[in-house]
Amino acid sequence: MTLSTPASGWTKMTPSHLAANTSNPIRKIVDNIKMPANSTKELIRLSLGDPTVFGNLKAPEVLSEAIVANVRSVQYNGYIHSAGTEAARAAIATAYGHPETHPLTKDDIIIASGGSGALDIAITGLLNPGDNLLLPKPAFSLYQVICDAHKIETRYYDLLPERNWEADLTQMASLIDGRTRAILVNNPSNPCGSVYTKAHLQAILAVADAHHVPIIADEIYGDMTFGDSVFYPMASLTTTVPVVSCSGLAKQFAIPGWRVGWIAVHDRNNVLADIRDAYFKLSTLILGANSLVQSAIPAILTPAKGSAEEKSLAAFKKEYYSILEQNATFTLNALRKIRGLKVVVPQGAMYVMCGIDTTILKDITDDFDFTQKLLSEESVLVLPGQCFGMNNYFRVVFSAPQDKLGEAYDRIATFCARHSA
Repeated sequence: MTLSTPASGWTKMTPSHLAANTSNPIRKIVDNIKMPANSTKELIRLSLGDPTVFGNLKAPEVLSEAIVANVRSVQYNGYIHSAGTEAARAAIATAYGHPETHPLTKDDIIIASGGSGALDIAITGLLNPGDNLLLPKPAFSLYQVICDAHKIETRYYDLLPERNWEADLTQMASLIDGRTRAILVNNPSNPCGSVYTKAHLQAILAVADAHHVPIIADEIYGDMTFGDSVFYPMASLTTTVPVVSCSGLAKQFAIPGWRVGWIAVHDRNNVLADIRDAYFKLSTLILGANSLVQSAIPAILTPAKGSAEEKSLAAFKKEYYSILEQNATFTLNALRKIRGLKVVVPQGAMYVMCGIDTTILKDITDDFDFTQKLLSEESVLVLPGQCFGMNNYFRVVFSAPQDKLGEAYDRIATFCARHSA
C-alpha cells in the first residue's frame, strides 16, 4: 500500500487516546529481537506460553466430543447472554466454588473472551483513571497493558527469587494509599512457575484486610502444580476480603485459542455488589464470549459422578499434569548444571525463570543480550526477563516434548560454555 498526502481539505487524523496508550512491553522487546538469517539449526521456540505449540499436548477427548456434538446439534450458533449462558455460569460456580469455604452462584460469574478478557473486565470495572493497582514484579505484561490503556497507575511489589518468588509483604503494604483499589496476585505464576503456600496467601490477605483493599486473583493455572505444592484458591482462605478471581479453560484444558475465560466474584459481605453489576455491564461491550465453547463447559466442569466422562477427564488431567511435572524436573536438572545460570525451582504452571550471572558469562551484558545471542548462535528462542519487568533473568516454557527440550538445553549449555569467563 502506497501512502500519499491527504487530499485537499483533509488533515491527517490522530488515533484515540486509548489506542495511543496501548502498548505491550513484550511486543516492544520481542519485535526488536532479530531472527537468525542463515542458521543450519532448527529453531526451537521455548518462548510462547501455549501448550499446543508442539502438538504433544491435546484437549481432552470429552471436550472435543462435546464440541462436535454441539456443532451438529445446531443449537449453539446464535447470540447468547453477554455474560455467558446460565448453564455455563452455573457449571463454573459449581466447579470453582464451595458452599462452606467460598460459595458461588451463577450470578457471581461473568464469562469473557479468554482469561485476558476476564482480566480486562476485572480491572476496568474496579479502577478509574488515576487509581492505582498493585502488581507483582515480575509479572504477566498484560496487567500493565490494561492499566496503561486506561490511565490506571501501576505500582509493583517485588517477588523474591531467593524465597521461590514469594511477595515482599512489607513493600507491598508500603505501596498502598487512598487510591489503591486492588492488589493483583497471580498464583500459580506466569512467568515464575511458583505456587504460594497457604501461609503466604493468608499473609497477603492479611495485608489486604488491614487496608481494606480487595484482591484480583489471576488463577488461570489453577491446580497445575507439582510435587508437594498445593493450589489454594485465595477466596477459600478468607471470609472478609473480597476476591475477584479470574480463570478460564485455556491452560488447564490446553485450548488457549478457544478464548473462554471468566470472573468469579467472591463477596460474602456485599462489598462488591455495585462492582458485580459493573462487570455485567462491561460484558455487553463485546456481546459475550464464544457460544459454542461455552456450550461444552457443563460437560467438562460438572460431568456426572461416576460417569465415563468423569473418569476420562480425570485420566486426561493426570496425564497432562504428569507430563508437565516430568518436564519441570527435566528442565531443572538440565539447567541447574549450566555454569552462569541460576534456576528458581518451578512448582507449577509451565514456566521456569533462570537468572543470568554476567560475571561468569563474560560478554553478555544483560538478559536481552543473552536471549538475542542465544537465538543467533543456537536457534533457541526464550523470552528475556525484561518482558516481565525482571532484569537478568529469562523465561523458559517447558511444555515441549522432552527430546526438543533436551536439544534446546544442550544448546544453551554449549552457548554458556562458549561465553563463560
